[in-house]
Amino acid sequence: MYLTRARQRLDFRPTYSVNYNGFVPAGSWKSKNGAILAEAGIEEQLDGILSHYRGDKDELISILQEAQEGFGYLPLEVMQAIANFLGLSASTVYAAATFYAQFKFKPTGKRMVKVCRGTACHVRGGARILREVERLLGIKPGETTPDLECSLETVACIGVCALAPVLVVGDRVYGLMNSKKVEQLFQKGEG
Repeated sequence: MYLTRARQRLDFRPTYSVNYNGFVPAGSWKSKNGAILAEAGIEEQLDGILSHYRGDKDELISILQEAQEGFGYLPLEVMQAIANFLGLSASTVYAAATFYAQFKFKPTGKRMVKVCRGTACHVRGGARILREVERLLGIKPGETTPDLECSLETVACIGVCALAPVLVVGDRVYGLMNSKKVEQLFQKGEG
């Protein structure tokens, strides 16, 4: 229902959709005779998310958060549909999403690996931990393994400085890490 309304707006309103290298004309989106959201199941999932909202502009961040929770990231097509649902331009939605570090624009891995780069972790060898994780996963911070199993990021502080250096995998915190412990963690399949 909500996506149908978004499709109608897309067909009759000149808008611009955002791609990661700039802007492209809305004509690159399919018309109401085609599907805006190419992937199977996305349309229904987005309808379910949008059904909880009235369509007020002040709901933007909440909708983006729920969409990211549902999809694991914010696909461009989803942001366009959200913009249409709220009556906003795609560039407004994209600007809001890129302002906050919590939003991701590429698929993330099933497990998020976070390495602390706070002062205590830095002093106690956090850089070595990061290098070891990079070596084991074959990726740099901000990247995801090709199999979408793990994503790697660094964080300013995890808040358990007494356990420095710290590594977080999913929701589990691993403290007092060293290169050997990191390798063992990943060999066990926990990392």
